[in-house]
Amino acid sequence: MTRVLLVHGAATTARVWDLLRPLLPDVELVVPDRPSSGDLAVELAALAPAARGAVVVGVSGGATLGLALACASSHLAGAVLHEPAVGSLAPGLLDHVVAGWTSGGVPGFGSALYGSSWDPTMAPGDPDAVARDLAMFRRFEPSPLVDGNGRTVVTVGQDSPPLRHTAAAALHAHLGVELAVLPASGHFVQHDNPAALAAVVRSVLDGLSHS
Repeated sequence: MTRVLLVHGAATTARVWDLLRPLLPDVELVVPDRPSSGDLAVELAALAPAARGAVVVGVSGGATLGLALACASSHLAGAVLHEPAVGSLAPGLLDHVVAGWTSGGVPGFGSALYGSSWDPTMAPGDPDAVARDLAMFRRFEPSPLVDGNGRTVVTVGQDSPPLRHTAAAALHAHLGVELAVLPASGHFVQHDNPAALAAVVRSVLDGLSHS
């Protein structure tokens, strides 16, 4: 079966996938801790070897990095990307997160982005990692998808704010990504409703196995 690379976002580590991993027991999972360098090229280079030939699954900032991989010659088998940043396609998407960071540092950032089920123990030990990630994701602008990266599915939580749905629709309209709405889900889907995300991942893998 095709390998799956799980990419975490800001204010989390690879541990954020612990509730999803048991739902894919027959899948080879690669679950790295990102360097959180603040440099998009460095982040993508760190992921590139594991991403080649894999289905990349990301949430939040991890989805943004997955989208960047899909917009480059990364030779992905596919991608499932939950609520990535979309740059100027949805102005203001991250304003509430910036406000949370400004007023409350890492705890304010995490609560604003992920909601009440996130807690500071989920963040990396280096608080500056969050600042670097936030700056990097605020600079991100999507570009056209590159052929040869497989099926790209962008997901959005049914319970997420309207601007998240607007952002996902903009990616569909401008880049041609597939769009799926995850039931009973918000932004922190891999923690709050991992089964919803696992179902989409499984559908992409099943499509590869039958192609």
